[in-house]
Amino acid sequence: MEIIPSIANYFGITIDELFGYQSDREEKIKAILAKADEAFDKTGGVIGKDKGDFTECVAMLRAAAEEFPNEPRIMVKLADNLNFLGWQINGAKARTEEGSDYINDDAAYNAQNVYWQEALRIYEKLWKMDIPADCRNAAIFSMSMLYGMMGNHEKAIAIAKEQQSVILCREVLLARAAEGEEMDRYQGEGIIDLLSQLKTIITNSVISKNSTQTTAYGRQVLLSLVNLYETIFSDGRCGREHKDISFLYQKLANYEARYGGDMNRAIGYFDKMFEHHKEYCRICDTKEYRYSAPLVSKVTVPRERHSFTPVSENIWEGVMSELPEELCAELRMIEKYRECF
Repeated sequence: MEIIPSIANYFGITIDELFGYQSDREEKIKAILAKADEAFDKTGGVIGKDKGDFTECVAMLRAAAEEFPNEPRIMVKLADNLNFLGWQINGAKARTEEGSDYINDDAAYNAQNVYWQEALRIYEKLWKMDIPADCRNAAIFSMSMLYGMMGNHEKAIAIAKEQQSVILCREVLLARAAEGEEMDRYQGEGIIDLLSQLKTIITNSVISKNSTQTTAYGRQVLLSLVNLYETIFSDGRCGREHKDISFLYQKLANYEARYGGDMNRAIGYFDKMFEHHKEYCRICDTKEYRYSAPLVSKVTVPRERHSFTPVSENIWEGVMSELPEELCAELRMIEKYRECF
């Protein structure tokens, strides 16, 4: 027994592989990960009360983490589901100090979230391990977000500053590294991925300050961003980005009804949100999606690489709860939107 590790090292394999256990181990891990993905898919990406049972999934993944200690894929899933459970059980709060323009996280409340505390401990452990890039990136992203929301901004900023600049990111470099049709494909993939990140940072910039969230300027910024999406996907085939566009129109409908006062315009925004949502649902089960607008025409999205997250059956409950009652009353009278209520 004492020389077994030496034999495994000699052949460059693990002890499990030496005894033929690796295949069984891998199959069991894949089954656990698939079950966790299935539990998340049932939520349709909507993380809230009554949108899925993350408690059961967390229990399953905790048991898996004991059976397969230091397995990064299990650890990432466990930390992610603890993150989801923290949102589901406690949620997050924000606050605005009197006289301040900024809408900040309520760190005193958020820091008490025991699920987020546990998730951060796992992410920290992952961060220090020699793990695949996708696992590391997932851990870094979630760590930075949670530390910021829980008030440890120094830690969140330090983590962010250790990462590569967008100037040196993979998407930008690949677009310059290739030529011909391969270059065209990399450029298209870069446009799609970077556009999604641009949407995130611009939207957060608008909604984090009263001076932009409640003003015509903020709505014009969001509308300009939508126009950029619609210009790039000029033929209306937006793929996964139908979901991004739907989200932006949802915000526009909400803010126009609340702060703009033009109910017809708000209904128009809602209608565009509704149409993009329906198209996204239509293509959700697509095995392989091909874009066709000029700048992205070489991009094909295999399902296993970038899945289309299924939409929750309860999505309209969350959407309508954000809209002012005046707008909801108008929408209730339109037959087209009956499924929303």
